Amino acid sequence: MIRKLQKADINQVADIWLDTNIKVHNFIPAQYWKDNFELVKELLLQAEVYVCEENREIKGFIGMNGEYIEGIFVSDKNQSQGIGKRLLDYIKNKKFGLALRVYQKNIRAISFYQREGLKIKREDLDEATGEKEYVMVWQPNNKS
Repeated sequence: MIRKLQKADINQVADIWLDTNIKVHNFIPAQYWKDNFELVKELLLQAEVYVCEENREIKGFIGMNGEYIEGIFVSDKNQSQGIGKRLLDYIKNKKFGLALRVYQKNIRAISFYQREGLKIKREDLDEATGEKEYVMVWQPNNKS
């Protein structure tokens, strides 16, 4: 089931955010993510966030800011089970177009987004980390 984030979900969601970022973005010092943990917890409660929950356990979530995807995060033990795709499809049905940023070194995420119809629009630089990233977009009916 996909539903809106509730305040009671915040610890599970924040833990998934931290664990996933440390594992997937191993080219960025783990301390960077740990230093931002409390701020992100606060921001998640104010953001448009949808969680994928099964048997009272949150498997993953997607954070939105308008039509911009702040991130899709799936817990380590639930990766490669279609949860990210379910979350993305859910949002595609709610929005007229989507955009996101993804680190160029995150090859697995880039492949996932391309498979789901997003296209690389341009290269950019994340000034906070110094890492190169792609801006990717999706338009319904492949209009990009």
